Amino acid sequence: MTASAAFELQRVIFPPPGELDAIELYVDAGSAVGLHLVEDDDLYRSPKLPEEKLHLVGATAVEAHHEDFLSRTSMKIRAGQHVSFGTYFNAFPASYWRRWTTVRSVQLAVSTEGTGSVVVYKSNARGVPQRVESIGVQGMDEVRLDLPLETFGDGGWYWFELVAGKSELKLLEATWATSDSPTIPAGEVATVQITTMNKPAFCIANARILGSNPHALKSVKEVLIVDQGTDKVTAADDFDEVTQLLEGKLRVVDQPNLGGSGGFSRGMAESVRNGSEFVLLLDDDVVVEPDSIERLIAFARFSRKPTIVGGHMFDLFSRTTLHTFGEVVDPYRLSWISPDNDIEYRHDFRQRNLRQTPWMHRRVDVDFNGWWMCLIPTAIIREIGLSLPVFIKWDDAEYSLRAKEAGYSTVSLPGAALWHVSWIDKDDSLGWQSYFHERNRLIAALIHSPFPKGGRVLRESFQNSVKHLISMQYFAQEARIMALRDVLRGPAGLHPDLGTKLAEVNALRSRHPEAQIRSDIDDFPAPGLTRGGRGGALNEMPAKKDLVKWAAKTVLRQVFRKPDPQTLERPQAHLAHRENKWWTLSKYDSVLVSNAEGTGISWYRRDPGLLKSKLMEASKLQAQLFQQWESLSAEYRKALPEITSMESWERTFGTTVGTPMKDRR
Repeated sequence: MTASAAFELQRVIFPPPGELDAIELYVDAGSAVGLHLVEDDDLYRSPKLPEEKLHLVGATAVEAHHEDFLSRTSMKIRAGQHVSFGTYFNAFPASYWRRWTTVRSVQLAVSTEGTGSVVVYKSNARGVPQRVESIGVQGMDEVRLDLPLETFGDGGWYWFELVAGKSELKLLEATWATSDSPTIPAGEVATVQITTMNKPAFCIANARILGSNPHALKSVKEVLIVDQGTDKVTAADDFDEVTQLLEGKLRVVDQPNLGGSGGFSRGMAESVRNGSEFVLLLDDDVVVEPDSIERLIAFARFSRKPTIVGGHMFDLFSRTTLHTFGEVVDPYRLSWISPDNDIEYRHDFRQRNLRQTPWMHRRVDVDFNGWWMCLIPTAIIREIGLSLPVFIKWDDAEYSLRAKEAGYSTVSLPGAALWHVSWIDKDDSLGWQSYFHERNRLIAALIHSPFPKGGRVLRESFQNSVKHLISMQYFAQEARIMALRDVLRGPAGLHPDLGTKLAEVNALRSRHPEAQIRSDIDDFPAPGLTRGGRGGALNEMPAKKDLVKWAAKTVLRQVFRKPDPQTLERPQAHLAHRENKWWTLSKYDSVLVSNAEGTGISWYRRDPGLLKSKLMEASKLQAQLFQQWESLSAEYRKALPEITSMESWERTFGTTVGTPMKDRR
């Protein structure tokens, strides 16, 4: 037992009334409760789970009922039931607090009503549960335990479970706290900033969530919405209502569409100006778990030195599915990858909860966190500046790489998360974003790559050029050629281009028939038998050892063999988006392709002249970039402090931060 701790780090929470589609993130519920996989990651990944490798830690399966959840912080456990809070939102990520903060011990406080037991567990980095203590409770009771963090060097969590006796047991509330002192004192220390573009309904909904959960706002100075669209948040029907809910903390700033980097830079700058210790950047098309805000701020307040702290992203349309547990940047390829081969993308907690997933008990160290939910100390902003002026793509990763170079780390904190519109039904390598993918990855490599000529970046850029061209994706490739030209121009054009480049890319798109999307397949001629091309295209990518020979042969065939005239009038096939692979498309002369969202179809038609000219143009530019790599790298690095400075961004905003062109509370 221990005395009451002074600083709350995390409280046990439950979903809003009636919203049980993500209950597995809060409570171990359903037929899988208590099922734990022994420390064997290979077995975990196996499709078959031999019974001898499994054991039960709880005897009774639990079904979650709406009426069992009494409030945001309380629930009842029915007679004889055994409920675990070893879950994503309610277990305590001890290894992260051990590694990155000044906290050396935590205090668990559990208040109950009724007869039963509180059983406390911890895990090690291999995911093995270890019973810490079991304490009986009766009547109105409270359990307090002091739990040290020294054994969590590589990983591990704390959690507790409740076992009801012959009658129901109520959990009144539970908290994880500490008596250690924070590096940043308590108070209204953070600005929550949302960048939006024509999504007022999402903004209003999240403002209402925050206003209805005052616990999430106790450390928040201001909720700032940077509105870059034409469908204004301030014009929404419920704007005045949520303004009242937020009790004077809501402010909306209008500015031109400067992309995510422009909106978030505005939020960073405003947070520096208003005296906040932190700015929490949020995407607009999200649903926030409100307690995540206070958890991120608490972690940052106790961090040993200023630290970027990010939250995880769940799929808004599959709410128990986690996008990723963390990401790093491959230094040789300058691409986003998983820190560990064992880490599973799109892990579904409905299939395997925290206690069944050994890899999730290892601490995962990252290079960056997506700006869907990312807390940045203003001390870091004052030292390294604002975002690169790159509109979208690579702004978040580049910023954390820049911070890392200055000695500041990024942490993706388990237990802090939101739900985001899924990317699984998007393919932004083909649309207008292809320009920003190519340009901004190259710029990030010029600034940060530790390898000569950027490692594999230029090689992969050329390979992607070939892939797009043999796939008849001529707009995507021409956008990437525009990106190469702009990179060679140097950093001086980044700010001037910020508000105009999207329109240029879209104008380019309008000139390419294969980039036009129609919603009705009957707008196209019906696919039929034709003499051109080769049906029955490859289902699998060519073997790596044969790839160069295959690519050369394919390019030569596409350049020198004209498509049959029939295929210009009638497509040979209609491919689903999952079949939209370069090794498949390369075999056709003419084909209909569904888009990733399933909302439309495009008609790809082979053009040998266009392939030849665009491949030659891309090759020339990539050779030029190879030759000038060192001088361009020095130029971008030298310009970095200036182009990310508050003064440069204020010229782009068209206003001095703090005196915006339009500002409504």
